[in-house]
Amino acid sequence: MKNWTAEAWRRVTENAPEGIVICDATAPDVPAVFVNTSFAQMCGYPAAALLGTNLRILQGNDRDQEARSRLAEAVRNGESARVLLRNYRPDGSLFWNETVMQPVRDGHGRLTHFVGYHRDAGERLKGGERAVAAGLPSWLRDDRLTGLYSRAWFEELLQRDWSFAQRDSHEVSLAMFDIDYLNAYNDKFDRAAGDACIRRVARVIGASYRRGGDLVGRWDGGTFAVLTQGEAAERGAQYAQTVAQRVRDLLMHHPAGGPERYVTVSVGVASLVPPRNLELSGLLKACQAAVRRAKGQGRGAVASAVAADFQ
Repeated sequence: MKNWTAEAWRRVTENAPEGIVICDATAPDVPAVFVNTSFAQMCGYPAAALLGTNLRILQGNDRDQEARSRLAEAVRNGESARVLLRNYRPDGSLFWNETVMQPVRDGHGRLTHFVGYHRDAGERLKGGERAVAAGLPSWLRDDRLTGLYSRAWFEELLQRDWSFAQRDSHEVSLAMFDIDYLNAYNDKFDRAAGDACIRRVARVIGASYRRGGDLVGRWDGGTFAVLTQGEAAERGAQYAQTVAQRVRDLLMHHPAGGPERYVTVSVGVASLVPPRNLELSGLLKACQAAVRRAKGQGRGAVASAVAADFQ
């Protein structure tokens, strides 16, 4: 193999099944100088868009990750590292990038490049989630009325992602959508009609949150809970307003539904980078306080939690 040409080595790395990126360690921003096809397909960016740039662009606004800090420290020290990063494709979808980075030195021991080996860890993480789910009966995992996550399973996943967010210091946003005047709707049209109303609202909410890190479940009655993370969490309240409008646009007649006489939802949103000393119950309490505040604003409103709500 000592007689292999540079072109031969390039073909090997170009056709490797895992993502390979080579970065220039001598340049100020450690830019990518080689990106193989597998990596381009995994991240969704064409190789030409990545060449000459630092791969931090794949983290978008989700910069506050412990793994990212460890990787940056390894680069500064010219050391190897193995990390699991939250990366984002051009369409905003999340993927988990398992990265192994190795320094490359010349014959004089001078650091010249870093070689990164990348794999999409999403399927492995989902497999772990399925393993946990396998221990639960289906009636605990799925809400029979809506097909969304049941409250029991949603709380399991919420606790898991809350722990990840505390460990990695990234933002999460919990939103609760509550159908306004649902009891009055049931009284007017009967319980079967109320269930049909819940299903229609559930379809709108479920279809509105389809990013890889989103969790959507039925909390109880006509209340739905949604967890978003990273960049999506930053826009939690703004996007919740859009979803609430989509529910209103169903134009489901509701004689006791306020001046417009349509079914609406009130929404409470609690967003933060969770500190290590805050229990998950603090997030739930804050979100529920925001829902009550939204109800007090006349129904069909969206309210965000304030600092005092987390106490």
